Amino acid sequence: MLTILGFAMIATFLVLIMTKKMSPIAALVLIPALFCVAAGKGAHLGDYVIDGVTGLAPTAAMLMFAIVYFGVMIDVGLFDPVVRGILRFCKADPMRVVVGTAALAAIVSLDGDGSTTFMITVSAMYPLYKRLGMSLVVMTGVAAMANGVMNTVPWGGPTARAATALKLDAADIFVPMIPALLVGLLGVLGLAYVLGLRERRRLGALRIADDESVETKETVLVGAGAGAGGGRLGKRPVGGGTGEADGGDDDGDLLKGLDPDRPTLRPRLYWFNALLTGALITAMILELLPIPVLFLLGAALALSVNYPRLPDQKARIAAHADNVLNVSGMVFAAAVFTGVLQGTGMIDSMAGRLVDTVPEGLGPHMALVTGMLSLPLTYFMSNDGFYFGVLPVLAEAGAAHGVTPLEMARASLVGQPLHMSSPLVPAVYVLVGMARVEFGDHTRFVVKWAALTCLLILTAGILFGTI
Repeated sequence: MLTILGFAMIATFLVLIMTKKMSPIAALVLIPALFCVAAGKGAHLGDYVIDGVTGLAPTAAMLMFAIVYFGVMIDVGLFDPVVRGILRFCKADPMRVVVGTAALAAIVSLDGDGSTTFMITVSAMYPLYKRLGMSLVVMTGVAAMANGVMNTVPWGGPTARAATALKLDAADIFVPMIPALLVGLLGVLGLAYVLGLRERRRLGALRIADDESVETKETVLVGAGAGAGGGRLGKRPVGGGTGEADGGDDDGDLLKGLDPDRPTLRPRLYWFNALLTGALITAMILELLPIPVLFLLGAALALSVNYPRLPDQKARIAAHADNVLNVSGMVFAAAVFTGVLQGTGMIDSMAGRLVDTVPEGLGPHMALVTGMLSLPLTYFMSNDGFYFGVLPVLAEAGAAHGVTPLEMARASLVGQPLHMSSPLVPAVYVLVGMARVEFGDHTRFVVKWAALTCLLILTAGILFGTI
């Protein structure tokens, strides 16, 4: 019964948000509450929610202060050189823009934190997508998949969890998987190239006029765009449309974020901010302090040094309050969903039933089975639940047929490109929130491509003999 209710709850949630019948926050709260009552455990709903909130509170705190920190870094101009470099590479060619998005997301993902990756990537690329009228779900989808592949680095989380659960060395899991993961990353870049060509055909190959600054709010575009006939297009409207994925035209603040004359710039403190950010990322990788504490200290220090006047500090906090509220609210709403799934026992029942359905004849191929199961399981449950709850059971079944724990651990990483777009991953709300994309639009676009990327990694791992 719990298994049926669990799958029904997840299916109901996905259908409602993808058809835009409910907002993600409302669906994350109301749907699990109703199914908790249907499971006959409504009296314990409060306990489940509190447990879920307690578990996700550190994540919410991390996201709140990370948004403030990186928001300030964007304000002061730390990432302006990155933006200019990406724009020079892209040259307003939609194909280059999409490939540049994938490359930027992959590079920034080396810090092991999805929220950081999405904040930097969206901040750099969003104005260009809007200016050229490109589809924003292409940006969110490509960024999420690139980050999902790179999320497998030992300090990113999944590899460390697999190593801990099976008592293995993280390096022994990750290093042999590098060739397969590189194939997956090349697959993402290849997909970005194809999607970029599709956008180029839809919009035409444009370029930013040489006499215009790439940071200006209204850029003169010249090129053989659709209906342009190769002539001068004049001032293109900011927020030019891609339909439902654009999420509105309230884009002035983000576009002004690239203004080279904005009053929030602090060019004299550039190297201080660069060193502070480098030190922060290094401390995250070395785990010197919990990540929420690091971002709390970093945000306080960045505000104090860059904006010593109290009114300026308040203004910067207020400027990023919308993102903070939207993301933290979504995280706490997701806590209701995960709290009910775990508290009622639905997630354990679902996992157990899936494991039980594996035919006995597939025992010698449990690594392949694990890789396939990692797609739906890491999408519908947290990494903690999968790696600490399901993987040990699968590994035990595999050991009975001679499959080594290392093969099982490597196979368990395959689903990460899809996992990064799961409604249970807080970072994805940073991505869609900053990009002003509906979560349902993002989900409809990315699931098929992310699943294909996962299967590409799994196939490469089998061919290379690491799975």
